[in-house]
Amino acid sequence: MNRDATGSALLEQLPPPLPADQIITLNQPKADLHTTRSYEWNDWTFDVPPGVFTPGWTSRMIHERLLDGRIETRGLGYAAMGAGLGVEAVAAGLRGAREIHALDVHPQSVAATARHYRRLVGERAGTSFLPAVSDVFDALPENARLDVVTFNPPAVSQTVSDDPDVVRNVCVGAPLLAKFFAQIAEKDLLAPAGEIYVIASNTADLRALVQHALDHGLSPRIAHLHDWQDGVLTFLFRITHETPRTGGPR
Repeated sequence: MNRDATGSALLEQLPPPLPADQIITLNQPKADLHTTRSYEWNDWTFDVPPGVFTPGWTSRMIHERLLDGRIETRGLGYAAMGAGLGVEAVAAGLRGAREIHALDVHPQSVAATARHYRRLVGERAGTSFLPAVSDVFDALPENARLDVVTFNPPAVSQTVSDDPDVVRNVCVGAPLLAKFFAQIAEKDLLAPAGEIYVIASNTADLRALVQHALDHGLSPRIAHLHDWQDGVLTFLFRITHETPRTGGPR
């Protein structure tokens, strides 16, 4: 697979979604979603309130890259879309991001993120932590400009449960990405040299996801591909402006 391909060349080499029955089997929710749980990563312990999802291996691909700088946020304006438990915000805070917008449509997830950030990062000179309950980017200030955005979207292409908390976290599908990329373009959120990292597997409609980015003048490429050896292929896409842009902050 050509990691440098973009546009139609990238679309052509992306796999279609797995069969529906396989997608549903692979994405069955755990029975403990509505209980209080805990999550450990990098020697940190996070309390997981009812309705807040516990990160899995796919999320950890982003967490690790934020913490070690492969997705660099030091000194930059960063948005953790779908902040969830707050691991991304904590990693970016400890890395030294300039601004951290921790955004989630779920109020309990935003509250959990804020608690974990205060405990594990706290006040840091040069870093502003800005949690907000937000439907995609609706809560962002009008003058916001982002250098880095990460998103592990609930892009599974089949409905795997009628529980609204499961749907919100697992299987909203590609239409959410259409709104995500549309707002980035319409609000001019991405800085000239900005980067968006979106992670999704072939349990989602990858071609539709990438097409939504292309439709809004963005250029996706494959930053990482992981084969789980069970038919699932997980792609981390790095998405930038289609052509280099000039101009300073607004």
